[in-house]
Amino acid sequence: MQMYENDLIHLTNKLIELNDYAYRSYNQVREKGEQGDFYQDVKPFADQVRDACEQWLPLAIAWVNEFQPKHLHPIQLKNTSENLQMVSVKAFYPDSSLKKFKSHIQSVDYVLKRLLEETKKNN
Repeated sequence: MQMYENDLIHLTNKLIELNDYAYRSYNQVREKGEQGDFYQDVKPFADQVRDACEQWLPLAIAWVNEFQPKHLHPIQLKNTSENLQMVSVKAFYPDSSLKKFKSHIQSVDYVLKRLLEETKKNN
């Protein structure tokens, strides 16, 4: 149990960092008005996010199912994974909607930080 909880905490922190990176990248491409290069910027980052999400999601769902924290549910975790994977691509395109992008970033951040808080309560 403790081992997978440590992995979950580590991966959750990693996803928070990737979400922050996506937000910073988006702000940079909006300032420049130039989209990122698909093979140099977009694909490597999107692949990294996808791989991290694929490792994180089963652990997060298992943990939530086991401990049943208030206000955290498996569907939220699935949506968080999907939203993060979506922003990992949109982060490199300045014409992406600022309002929607920020909303997804904030939503991902909220769920990930909530999960971290809940795992700390459990230790």
